[in-house]
Amino acid sequence: MVEPVPESIHFPSEEKRILQLWKDKDCFQECLKQSKNRPKYTFYDGPPFATGLPHYGHILAGTIKDIVTRFAHQSGFHVDRRFGWDCHGLPVEYEIDKTLDIKGPDDVAKMGIAEYNRQCRMIVMRYANEWENSVTRMGRWIDFKNDYKTLYPWFMETVWWVFRQLYDKGLVYRGVKVMPFSTACNTPLSNFESNQNYKDVQDPSVIVNFPLLEDENVCLIAWTTTPWTLPSNLALCVNSELQYVKVKGEKVFFVFPGKTLKGKKYKPLFDYFRKCGETGAFQVVMDSYVREEEGTGVVHQAPYFGAVSISFNNICQRDQAPVCPVDSSGCFTDEVTDFVGQYVKDADKNIIKWLKERGRLVNSGSFKHSYPFCWRSDTPLIYKAVPSWFIRVEHMVEKLLENNDKCYWVPEFVRERRFGNWLRDARDWAVSRNRYWGTPIPLWCSDDFEEVVCVGSMAELEELTGVKVTDLHRESIDQLTIPSRCGKGVLRRVTEVFDCWFEKEFEDTFPADFIAEGIDQTRGWFYTLLVLSTALFGKPPFKNVIVNGLVLASDGQKMSKRKKNYPDPGLVVENYGADALRLYLINSPVVRAENLRFKEEGVRDVLKDVFLPWYNAYRFLVQNVQRLHKEDGISFLYNEATAKRSDNIMDKWIQSFTQSLIQFFKAEMDAYRLYTVVPKLVKFVDMLTNWYVRTNRRRFKGESGTEDCLGALENLFSVLFSMCRLMAPFTPFITEMMYQNLRHLIDPASVEEKDSSSIHYLMLPLVRESLIDKRIESAVCQMQSVIELGRVIRDRRTLPVKYPLKEVVVIHQDPEALRDITSLQKYILEELNVRQLTLSTDKDKYGISLRAEPDHMVLGKRLKGAFKSITASIKELKSEQLETFQKTGSIVVDGQELHEEDLRLMYSFNQTSGSATQYEAHSDSQGHLVPSDEITVYYSCEPAGDYLDHVIQAHTDFILATTKAPLKTYPVPKDSSVIVQEKTQLKGSDLDLTIVKGAAAPRAPLTGPACAYINLQLKLNNKEQEGVVLLENPKGDICLDMAKLRQVCSSLFGLNNTTLCVFNGKTGKMCDLLSLNGKTLSVTSGSNPSDSSPNSDSLVCPYVNLQLANCQPAECKSGDVGTLLLVNPVGHDYLTHNALLSETAKLFGLRSRRLKLYLDDALTQGKTDTPGPKSYFGSVSMLPSMHLGWLLARPSSAQRMGWETLS
Repeated sequence: MVEPVPESIHFPSEEKRILQLWKDKDCFQECLKQSKNRPKYTFYDGPPFATGLPHYGHILAGTIKDIVTRFAHQSGFHVDRRFGWDCHGLPVEYEIDKTLDIKGPDDVAKMGIAEYNRQCRMIVMRYANEWENSVTRMGRWIDFKNDYKTLYPWFMETVWWVFRQLYDKGLVYRGVKVMPFSTACNTPLSNFESNQNYKDVQDPSVIVNFPLLEDENVCLIAWTTTPWTLPSNLALCVNSELQYVKVKGEKVFFVFPGKTLKGKKYKPLFDYFRKCGETGAFQVVMDSYVREEEGTGVVHQAPYFGAVSISFNNICQRDQAPVCPVDSSGCFTDEVTDFVGQYVKDADKNIIKWLKERGRLVNSGSFKHSYPFCWRSDTPLIYKAVPSWFIRVEHMVEKLLENNDKCYWVPEFVRERRFGNWLRDARDWAVSRNRYWGTPIPLWCSDDFEEVVCVGSMAELEELTGVKVTDLHRESIDQLTIPSRCGKGVLRRVTEVFDCWFEKEFEDTFPADFIAEGIDQTRGWFYTLLVLSTALFGKPPFKNVIVNGLVLASDGQKMSKRKKNYPDPGLVVENYGADALRLYLINSPVVRAENLRFKEEGVRDVLKDVFLPWYNAYRFLVQNVQRLHKEDGISFLYNEATAKRSDNIMDKWIQSFTQSLIQFFKAEMDAYRLYTVVPKLVKFVDMLTNWYVRTNRRRFKGESGTEDCLGALENLFSVLFSMCRLMAPFTPFITEMMYQNLRHLIDPASVEEKDSSSIHYLMLPLVRESLIDKRIESAVCQMQSVIELGRVIRDRRTLPVKYPLKEVVVIHQDPEALRDITSLQKYILEELNVRQLTLSTDKDKYGISLRAEPDHMVLGKRLKGAFKSITASIKELKSEQLETFQKTGSIVVDGQELHEEDLRLMYSFNQTSGSATQYEAHSDSQGHLVPSDEITVYYSCEPAGDYLDHVIQAHTDFILATTKAPLKTYPVPKDSSVIVQEKTQLKGSDLDLTIVKGAAAPRAPLTGPACAYINLQLKLNNKEQEGVVLLENPKGDICLDMAKLRQVCSSLFGLNNTTLCVFNGKTGKMCDLLSLNGKTLSVTSGSNPSDSSPNSDSLVCPYVNLQLANCQPAECKSGDVGTLLLVNPVGHDYLTHNALLSETAKLFGLRSRRLKLYLDDALTQGKTDTPGPKSYFGSVSMLPSMHLGWLLARPSSAQRMGWETLS
């Protein structure tokens, strides 16, 4: 018998009860048993590292995978789901290095590889229990008992087999290439790894002279931001097409093309590698990559430390020893006698000093630029020539693109743009790492590398070595040797291990039907899978892929444990339940590969807006089933085959709507478009609860007879049961909870499944096309519009529904629509509490007319200067002209042919016209939005400060919570994409509302610089100077610690060769620099400052705040708000206008964009002159030419500035 349903519910507690039910019945394994004879559906699950805890990104990816695989099971497939663990690689080793204070290979050698790997093995599953608990609590069904780990011998053997196939195809080679190199991890990184972590850094900038041998009075001037590479200089490079000048002082002697300099020899800076001059070094070479925008037009070349090329003709020979005097820890080797043992970045200041003492330094300073950091250790990478093992990729770029086109990507633009662009520039893949804890590369070589044996299995290794092998890690096989077949003694294994990306899941079920990961994997897992599958089998590795965006903190910054800028996932699930979190994540832009700003209130709203109404409809059904049994002695049992067809129009509507939903659901889920499915499911909850149940309450309660009550209950049960099966992949807990009670109301004779004890055993409901009636769906839609418009009018006049009204008039040009409305007249009269419904096609009688507004974004971009004049003409168009335009789709205005996308049509109501005086009007000709659309609401209330204005101000929080959109005052930015605009009167005030596309996050007015800062007072050798250091820039991008602060101070005050100390008052110990925001610190040569009381804590340098609007910063940047100092230190020249534009572009990583300056939010007052202390205090905003929406800060000072990017 069905159980009573309590009035209130705590969803997290119910979910725990369901978890116990699944555990007791072993539901997941039972599900697999039931489907074992069905067709297989395969997916690859990119395994996580268990050395860290799961975060929202893991939860999102896991939820997408769970939804798709549950749907595949519901669709009649067998889906094996095994959890995997990534156990090898830098993430594990870096943890051990930190714990044991391992600095480099020498420390590992002292410990021994066996002990080092033992330590790694001990921590690889550190958080395995937490992972299993989290994944299980989120409702994901996946097998942890039969998991796989990349450290299992059988898995490592599979990796060997893959590599052996590549080796046999001639795709493996050993080469010396300049590669991104992590000195903290002592290993090279692949190109896609080095692109994962860019930061803005302040590096030393030096200009050095290179006297020509033919005339040492003439010097070439070269610029570099890596002084540490100068000891390895072998050439200078110029652009043959650029124009160069010969100058002395301020006098220009002559101008000549760069090609004139080709082959000219110069005096080396250092003598360490002077012998290389005998083979062509220390001369000028040509290349077109040299540009005039930065530097001097002469580029210093240390070929073995440069990312450009190491193959300059006659300079670097393949048979010569590399000029690469830096070890794997980033320290100079014995060749560089003056700086031996120094870490290269630390040696910069000493090299600059050396150059200055010998007259080779022309100028030194600092330079801020974007620089790659190690994704694991978060330390700067260097570019360094290293011998590595490579997989050939460049030769198969066309095949990669061809196979990529065979994959179905959701969303599609990722395949064409982000991933496609990456593939077009694909480089040979360096798969070797100079590390210890990983799958060893199975190559045994002679000392001269001329004899190489590639081993493809454990059995083959045993046969070749004569030793039984049970484990494949380095400590088990490094000592094994293979006899040479060429008389070269014995072959020994190369010391490298595989890049952990090479070890990712690659099963015999190939290709996979489905994979899913974050958009960052376009340069990671997606890429390596495609490379390997193309190289091995010539076809793509997967058929379908869903790419999700990133989950960010609510302020748009990256989620950071240190900043604590996001709610703990465990607490969110504990408070609201896993289903609410799942649905919130899936019903968001993140499943369209866009970023999501995570807001806890969004999860809460899922409970309030979706789950509670759905639960109440379920409770209402059970209540009335029990009432029917109690009052009439009728036991309700549902059997789809025997259920009677209802003549009630609302019953027909909800059945048709349900079947249309099932049809849509199957089509869209088959296309992996989760982002279209979930909004429809959420809308269905609203249709069921707020329309069907609401308009049929009396029938459910038996007021229209027992037979009609039974019919209504059958319809409601059918709809709820179908809905539970559709929602089961998305919300597995609440659907299971409802089903466990509802299944007692199902006629056992109608059950087809052998075991139907869980909703997750059931198949999807079949579409009953005979029940679909689009005519009825359209009629009810018309009825809903009338009721909703009527409610708006009542709200506008503050007339509660309990007060009856005389008449409601519906004006529509389509007689068919009016007939639909007539058929549902009783529902309209009842819901609006009016006595009479009048239908008409006569707009003029009631003072209704059409008016037009131009689409500013579309027309403004197309017509440019003519836009202003044509706008006035558009607003003068008559209603009759616009009615013709509605029919034809085009109209000529001022000689310009306009189409539907150029104009927005709206109805206006003239209340002073004839009989219209007794009516209030509202129209449904508005922009249609879905819950995931981002909008901004602008309003104007006249007279300002009147009653209505005060109400809006007092209830802003309530309005924001209801609309879930920023609320801003007029003016509306001129290039905004307006969705709808409306004027009305309320309480004696004129209210003007405009809704535009795009969410402009409301920001508090700035009362100072947007970024945290400290003032600096330098007191050194009778020198006193003031300056400023920004502790973050952009806002939220914090990269300063005490060591870096001292470096910045040295650069700022031009004291690169002086040891400086920084004091806060009398203390020099400062742990949290951000806590010093706004303070003034003293800078000395080491002694405590004599006067510890600063003059002022206000910012000592003029500045501008920068707000990036309408676009995102570069991927390597983390924020869209920043600050630039116009003067620093105090007393220096102001930034020029061009310099300000250049620095702004660097700040947000938009160097390829040209910028234009404005003084107002509306971007009408252009600014092109040189900045000064009065004109540039305040805030600026940037607006690229895409015009996707606005994101403008409200400055605190008198003037504001905006930026526009020109394409």
